[in-house]
Amino acid sequence: MKKVNITIDGKLISVPENYSVLEAAQELGIDVPRLCFLKDINETSSCRLCVVDVKGMRGLKNSCTLEIHDGMEVTTNSQQIENSIVANLQLLASNHVFECWACEREHNCEFLHLMRRYNVENVYGESTNFDKKERMINDSSSAIVLDSGKCILCGRCVTACEKQAGLSILDFNDRGNETYVGPALFHNMEDSGCIYCGKCIQACPVAAIKEKSEIDNVIDALKDPNKKVIVAAAPSVRVSLGEEFNSDIGENVEGKMYKSFELLGFDETIDTSFAADLTILEEGTEFINRVKNGGKLPLFTSCSPGWVNYIEQYEPDYLDNLSTAKSPQQMAGAIAKHYYADKLGYKKEDVVMVSIMPCIAKKHEKDRPEMEHNGVRDVDFVLTTREYARLLKRKGVDFMKLEDGHPLGDLNKYSGAAPIFGATGGVMEAALRTVSEVLEEKETPIEFKEARGLQGIKEATYKVAGIDVNIAVVHGGASIKEFFKKMKKSKKQYHFVEFMACTGGCINGGGQPIHPAKRKSHLNPVITKIYEEFLGEPGSHLAHELLHTTYKKRDFYKD
Repeated sequence: MKKVNITIDGKLISVPENYSVLEAAQELGIDVPRLCFLKDINETSSCRLCVVDVKGMRGLKNSCTLEIHDGMEVTTNSQQIENSIVANLQLLASNHVFECWACEREHNCEFLHLMRRYNVENVYGESTNFDKKERMINDSSSAIVLDSGKCILCGRCVTACEKQAGLSILDFNDRGNETYVGPALFHNMEDSGCIYCGKCIQACPVAAIKEKSEIDNVIDALKDPNKKVIVAAAPSVRVSLGEEFNSDIGENVEGKMYKSFELLGFDETIDTSFAADLTILEEGTEFINRVKNGGKLPLFTSCSPGWVNYIEQYEPDYLDNLSTAKSPQQMAGAIAKHYYADKLGYKKEDVVMVSIMPCIAKKHEKDRPEMEHNGVRDVDFVLTTREYARLLKRKGVDFMKLEDGHPLGDLNKYSGAAPIFGATGGVMEAALRTVSEVLEEKETPIEFKEARGLQGIKEATYKVAGIDVNIAVVHGGASIKEFFKKMKKSKKQYHFVEFMACTGGCINGGGQPIHPAKRKSHLNPVITKIYEEFLGEPGSHLAHELLHTTYKKRDFYKD
């Protein structure tokens, strides 16, 4: 790539000719303010906060979309530029509802950061004669809340839904001062076609789109002396929770997490990895039965609730391909209440199951009417990683200073196959390890490297028990749409396909912070014991009652 020389604030730099002025400034470590800009997602210049002065050009220019040229001289910090930024921030503030002390984004709100940086007062919004637009809160969904009072109309959520989820659920509605972001045709989120991947939440610079909080519900359950509260945390939470407390990215805080469970008063802890082993056995057994008995192929995984939402709404003709196995979250709840509670002497009706998940679609999943057995719900409440961090902060827990704790109970033992569920390809790899050994009845290689990686669509063929098994791993709404187009056009016979709604898998879930042992599930002794004492065998009648479910076509825009 050809490079050009430009000067920014008196500093000369050589950068690729396809850079914008904003990118060139970033190379120099110059922090140009912006709200609407998200690289490769939203580059619209709508907020007009990234303005710069270019020698020889008339007026201030938006640096995020301004292409560079050789010899360009740019200023980013003049009084005129600051006056423009302050004026635009004041206009944005005039229609913003400031509840910073109770806001989910108090500690990482991009708008609040800029307000403080430029010492901006809310001069218009506080005026008694200012015509502030009506605040609208769309909380019809069990997972997502839209708050027009916080929205600054940057458009980042709209384009994230379009480009990352591939769905275009959100758009600008109405006109002028009445403009707001929401589903088309004034519909609720629940029937809008949203799959609750949460990319809109991660893209939002404020708290205009957020998960529906269940923190108070969990606090009430912990206070109730008649309830036994069990908590289950997904594998990816242990390496992301610390980020909410300024830990290094990816730092494993599992020990501190377990200690925090103890401090908050949870009665029992279960790692969802345990239930992932159950899922692998049930889903793997289902695959084996389909291969041996000429069942419907390919088998689609069912662990990602966002993906399940997708197939119900956009590809319902393929619902017979979807595994009936519940997700690890739901299996954990079912086993905790119908097996674990009896062993501990609890009444299942008094057990409250709380999941801590990287995914907001899990909130919608646990509310599905089919996620219960004999009138007892599998899971009662779901907190995202962000929510659990807020709960700890509300309780004054200094998380990073906690000593390491340990989980309680036998169900925390797991084989090691389950933790890779958090990454894209993990479900496929874990299942293939078990399926290959069950079919071949002997030790087989366990490295399925082609299933790993961050490509949106990955494919491979493996020889299992003399059969060429064609597999695919697909993650992200846009990639799911692309895969179905490809599969229909090519007519290729796939046997096993893993789908995840979140790009990169659970580790990049919508509820996450905004910023070589041999591992085989069928060898987990705790899982073996549960099948011996309670379930019988993978795919048994009781296993199907507790650990499997069914899905159905869902329509959009119901009256």
